[in-house]
Amino acid sequence: MRKSHPVRRAVLAGAATVTGVVLLLSLKPASDPGAPAAAQSPQAGQRAGQRGTEQTGQDAAAGTVLGDAVRTQYGPVQVRLTLTDGRITKAEAVQAPKGGRSDQVTADAVPQLNRATVTTGTADIDTVSGATYTSTGYKQSLQSALDKAGGGTGQQQPRTVTGAAAQTQYGPVQVRLTLTDGRITKAEAVQAPKGGRSDQVTADAVPQLNRATVTTGTADIDTVSGATYTSTGYKQSLQSALDRAGG
Repeated sequence: MRKSHPVRRAVLAGAATVTGVVLLLSLKPASDPGAPAAAQSPQAGQRAGQRGTEQTGQDAAAGTVLGDAVRTQYGPVQVRLTLTDGRITKAEAVQAPKGGRSDQVTADAVPQLNRATVTTGTADIDTVSGATYTSTGYKQSLQSALDKAGGGTGQQQPRTVTGAAAQTQYGPVQVRLTLTDGRITKAEAVQAPKGGRSDQVTADAVPQLNRATVTTGTADIDTVSGATYTSTGYKQSLQSALDRAGG
């Protein structure tokens, strides 16, 4: 028998080794390149969900500002404002006096204070009758919220303009307006008929005329029944104030 040549044996052995390695590799399960990502996806999704929740919370908070809690004789009052494009679109008391009679006072006063805040856009709102402490605390917290919002809500500083005095049969009527960002936020009669029956007529009519002016923002307001002269003079002075204000 012929003996195998040593070099040939080495070549054959090497070929056998290579073949064995190839077979082993072919039997090993293939690794899916996407598997590691899939394994991490639940955690990644959870983190993404957490980020989404956090961002949503920030979005929800955007445009809101919380005033300081103000202590009153009957409990703290704290106001939160919602602002859209620099304007107050919602006002609410997150804290207000409660317990006993305070429950009724709060239920009556706070909605009125909230509405007045949205209407005027400032802390210059009227005190609610029978709720002096709550109103005072509300206005202080409201002012702190406005200060935190950047001096008021990003609006222009309020300015006042006084109309010409209109002479009537019972005396002069003169109106002064407070305007914020071009909007009437307060109206008042700095002159009005007085003396005798005029005192009662003025006391009844002027508050109605003031409210109507703020609500409409124009001089197109109704005449108060029983106060025709006062109403006419008020509207004339109001119109001159609007003209001077540029509107």
